[in-house]
Amino acid sequence: MKKQVFKILAKVNKLVFPSYSKKQLNLAKANKLQMAIIGWRYFITKNALD
Repeated sequence: MKKQVFKILAKVNKLVFPSYSKKQLNLAKANKLQMAIIGWRYFITKNALD
């Protein structure tokens, strides 16, 4: 059940949040909001794959 929720959230993240890797964002120059989005996407993706 937990894994299914994270898989759904991962699909929603892909649709809603921008992909900073495609935009080639420099992490050293990212603002706090961009870092929060990156962290959130990482957390969801990690748990969806476990």
